[in-house]
Amino acid sequence: MKFLKKLIIAIDGESSSGKSSLARELARNIGYKHINTGSMYRAVTYYAIKNGFINKNKTNEFNHYEILEMVNNMKFEFQLVNNNSEIFINNKNIQSEINSPEVSDFVSQISTISALRTIIVNIQRNIGINKGIVMEGRDIGSVVFPAADLKFFITADIKTRTKRRFIELNQKGIKIKEKQVGLNLRKRDFLDKNRENSPLIQSPEAIKIDNTNLSIDEQILIINSHIKKKLKKK
Repeated sequence: MKFLKKLIIAIDGESSSGKSSLARELARNIGYKHINTGSMYRAVTYYAIKNGFINKNKTNEFNHYEILEMVNNMKFEFQLVNNNSEIFINNKNIQSEINSPEVSDFVSQISTISALRTIIVNIQRNIGINKGIVMEGRDIGSVVFPAADLKFFITADIKTRTKRRFIELNQKGIKIKEKQVGLNLRKRDFLDKNRENSPLIQSPEAIKIDNTNLSIDEQILIINSHIKKKLKKK
């Protein structure tokens, strides 16, 4: 179902809530561009690790100045690869590199750097300036696009989210115990919801979707109904 009028659709939610899969399929369904903002922070984390800006033995010890200087020299782009929106940094596709357990271990800490979030948010706003996007993350409706045309908050119970993440990692050949996946998710939830700058919250206007027992198709039907209502009012 394609929509001629262009909107900004914000999708926020917890880690492994299925928001990325939903946002990707929704964008395909309605002919919009899909932007996974979490991959931007993962890209920064990946290069921070690669360049030795993070002390791996102390999770909260990293060189802010060098990380910020590095980010100012990074060009963020999203391009379609096999019908998937993938992240390119300085014209290099790094999609496969940013989902490692090592990046996952540090991305929440890197994301707490206020100056970094300011830079990334400005980039995200520039990406969405022409509308026609489905942007997903943790602060899209609350910070990046507080005036987004539609906002959705995606959630699922911790058991379901753990299972999804465990299966995803195994499919990528990453070996990790399911119990550890659950612990990592709980830690990520705590950091995301309690960070000082742009914590994960549900915007008052956001429509909450608990997808514990919903398929992606069922969620898209729900969202499409809200899009139709919104366009009728415009």
